[in-house]
Amino acid sequence: MSRKFGIIAVILVVVGAFVGGIFGRLPLTTSADNSVTQEKVVADYREALGVIDANYVSRIDHEKVSESSIQGMLWSLDPHSSFFTRDEFRKLYEDQSSQFYGIGVSILQHRDGVYVQSIIPNTPADKAGLHYGDRFLEIEGKDARKYTSAEVSKNVRGERGTPVNIRIERAGTEKPLDFNIVRGGVPLPSIRNYFMLKDGVGYVGFTGGFQETSADELDEAISDLKKQGMKSLVLDLRGNPGGLLPQAIEVVSRFVPRGQTVVSVKGRSRYAQSQDLRAVGDRTEDLPLVVMINGGSASASEIVAGAIQDYGRGVVVGSDSFGKGLVQRVFPLPFGTGLTLTTARYYTPFGRSLQKDYSSGSIYDYYTNHDDDETTQDARPKPVGSPVKTAGGRIFNSGRGIEPDLKAPALAFTPLRFRLNDATFFFVRQLVAGQIKGFENYKVERQNYNQTVAPNDLQINDKMLEAFRAFVAKDKENGLSVENVNSQIDYARARIRQELATANYSDEAGRQVLLENDPQILKAIDAVPEARKLLGTYTANK
Repeated sequence: MSRKFGIIAVILVVVGAFVGGIFGRLPLTTSADNSVTQEKVVADYREALGVIDANYVSRIDHEKVSESSIQGMLWSLDPHSSFFTRDEFRKLYEDQSSQFYGIGVSILQHRDGVYVQSIIPNTPADKAGLHYGDRFLEIEGKDARKYTSAEVSKNVRGERGTPVNIRIERAGTEKPLDFNIVRGGVPLPSIRNYFMLKDGVGYVGFTGGFQETSADELDEAISDLKKQGMKSLVLDLRGNPGGLLPQAIEVVSRFVPRGQTVVSVKGRSRYAQSQDLRAVGDRTEDLPLVVMINGGSASASEIVAGAIQDYGRGVVVGSDSFGKGLVQRVFPLPFGTGLTLTTARYYTPFGRSLQKDYSSGSIYDYYTNHDDDETTQDARPKPVGSPVKTAGGRIFNSGRGIEPDLKAPALAFTPLRFRLNDATFFFVRQLVAGQIKGFENYKVERQNYNQTVAPNDLQINDKMLEAFRAFVAKDKENGLSVENVNSQIDYARARIRQELATANYSDEAGRQVLLENDPQILKAIDAVPEARKLLGTYTANK
């Protein structure tokens, strides 16, 4: 981005180049005697940049200065109005299209680098033969051993049909392996896995955001689970950051009748007219419903949970959601950059504002003050407006996102458990490479991409736990002792099984194993009778 474009970009934002996008149609003035005109703002910016350019001790990176100028201006408005560089703006559209272009691996950062966690089927990485546990050494000839996961992801993504050269370290192989992989389409689904829990309860992991295919994915998952005997549904929105509003409306429409208000949008510009957005379609699912949320559930996720809760259509379980009720519109800028600008606010059908307070002005506090284990009343966002009573009889405040009907603590992750996570990964990496003595038959040549794990599959016996203890005793870098393992033996057993499921089958299968002992999942299953009761009342009152 040139110096000239830097100035142009800031000017475009300041003067509201997109009519009504930022300042509406109002002129940027104060009074006839002390005017602050658009021209004066532009002149002041040019003059400040000129002084900096001429006198600063080092050479100025105009692209960086311009980007920070725009971002600082937008963040003075609210935490969700943001500027996007070319790469960020491209990724924004990729995330909403249910597909991006890359090689097709899920990756995870460990103590000494970034490793392949799982391969996505029918992608370039699958065809090239990458494996679970492969460590990135070089990407395009550059040392990648100290890259973060984000840096690896950025460097392996790119234009469709372009090659990327990768050097990896593989367990059980003496020399590094080189791959030349041609980038291709990689699916980015909303629903990462679904399977049957006990007692006819179906689980849908709707954790990947709301994208163009979200509602269709939900239809497919529900149809498949019904064939497996599903009688009630747990819809997991934990960690779902939101996305496309029309898809949130479509998802709610699967559970409430056509014409019911899903969300109210209140704005003042021509890009966000105040209106009630209503359920569409002619078919609703007659299933007891439990919706799961946490501090990572935001925006479209909160719209879904809020509508279900307001109408008493299901039970919401988990911890308080994030609290994002500001509506952003995407505005392209020249040279492939762009910005998102808040143009309206979201409200639940019964009038609750989803947006938590951001008056402190601290971006850090805003994004971190939503821990699942908050116990003090002072830590919670300030309520706004009058309390709202839902159809289920519960009373909630506005301005706090979505509060669950039933609170449930998340699985606790202590420093010891984090070290165990690393240790189980490195152990299973050796195990599936045939490098653990006495367990050579566990070697995996290729994932088979099953998304579910049978109850008796991949069970971890005492002999394997003993091998894990011996592995930990030799692995000095991890800082674990055999006593540490013994104090968390059930957790270690589950983590080994999770890594084995991932290495043999898929990332989704590994997640299923972890969910088996998830306290919030267990609470959701316990809430099914209440969901069934609510469904009866809801159906009777329709």
